[in-house]
Amino acid sequence: MSEPTPASRRDFLKTSAAVAGATLASGLAVPLVHAAGSDVLRVGLVGCGGRGTGAAMQALKADPNTRLVALGDAFDDRLEDCLHHLKDQPGIAGRIEVPADHRFTGFNAYKSVIESVDVVLLATPPGFRPIHLRAAIDAGKHVFCEKPMAVDGPGVRKVLEAAQEARKKNLSLVSGFCWRRHPIMRETMKRLHDGAIGDIVAMQCSYNTGPLWVRKREPGWSDMEYQMRDWYYYAWLSGDFNVEQHIHSLDKIAWAKKDEYPVKAVGLGGRQVRTEPEYGHIFDHHAVVYEYANGTRLFSFCRQQANCANDTSDHFWGTQGSCDVVATFPPRVEIKGQNPWKSNARDDGDMYQIEHDELFASIRAGKPINDGEWMARSTLMGIMGRMATYTGKEISWKQALNSKVDLSPPVYDMKASLPEPKVAMPGITKFM
Repeated sequence: MSEPTPASRRDFLKTSAAVAGATLASGLAVPLVHAAGSDVLRVGLVGCGGRGTGAAMQALKADPNTRLVALGDAFDDRLEDCLHHLKDQPGIAGRIEVPADHRFTGFNAYKSVIESVDVVLLATPPGFRPIHLRAAIDAGKHVFCEKPMAVDGPGVRKVLEAAQEARKKNLSLVSGFCWRRHPIMRETMKRLHDGAIGDIVAMQCSYNTGPLWVRKREPGWSDMEYQMRDWYYYAWLSGDFNVEQHIHSLDKIAWAKKDEYPVKAVGLGGRQVRTEPEYGHIFDHHAVVYEYANGTRLFSFCRQQANCANDTSDHFWGTQGSCDVVATFPPRVEIKGQNPWKSNARDDGDMYQIEHDELFASIRAGKPINDGEWMARSTLMGIMGRMATYTGKEISWKQALNSKVDLSPPVYDMKASLPEPKVAMPGITKFM
């Protein structure tokens, strides 16, 4: 089947949207527009950094009848670097069809990408995720969105609303919490859920690593451009690394708990090593104790400091045994106790690829995946921990979810002057 002309495609999508709306009104299941395997799925990427470039590659590899037709980024140099890299990839280069008028830059680039495609890949800094996700769902597009999903309570609430809307519209919404797609971790969690270690009574997760990339300010950069270029070190963009990086560990804990979330958290953290201006205002270590309704506790640690002992692992203790996970590739898992088990050393699959394979398979089959609720709540778990370390106070789940702190800037303008955020001081920084 040849690809429809632009005019016939518009007519097809308009008709499908009308049918979907009528079907929703009648309370019946909504058929997906692209359930047929011969339809070409037009893919667009918003956020052309390293993770976004990887997501675009994986999306094209996931389905042979896809085309990358639109790119969007705040900066044209990032967009062009992404495009050049993708065009060098064997097997997918022939399906990259992004003409000059479909290369969108600036803060509103996401709107133009969404209008041009059937499937949207969202991979900007997470501070933009709630805005972009809601726009994509409102436009009736299937979505892959990288983790985390927000950087503050208002953002999480917006993501939860978008997830509900996606469910109503029968749209696939797949998250970048990639460990949930790894075959070894799926087997591990199945065993834990089936009672391999009995009832979980305590947990620990660590994401202690060395420092990451950093960008120093260049002449001519406005405050906004500098913070955008150096986004990892500003909480309005990254959420701090307890949210941006350690969230993988926290999500595995949530998964093991069958998506039960803690009722409160208390923690400590600070900024001892990364004190230069290029490191913005985020902390370089966090330690949080999360408590669940039944009294179970999670001891959570993350650190980004050089020349220290590294540890990325998860541990579960139960009434009948224990489970240790070392987050290597592939992960090494050992269950001890009444039901011992060890994972095989072989690599059972690329979890980054699998999440896209499952996204596109769900679209083709007309059986949408919706990760929305748990992906938002796992994100809130990280935000809750940051609130606890920044303020030094005990923070409840309800407080975190209903927080009035909106970290977004007063205006989205690349020439804008922005104040340098103050480093949080536990006991002095207020919770709102």
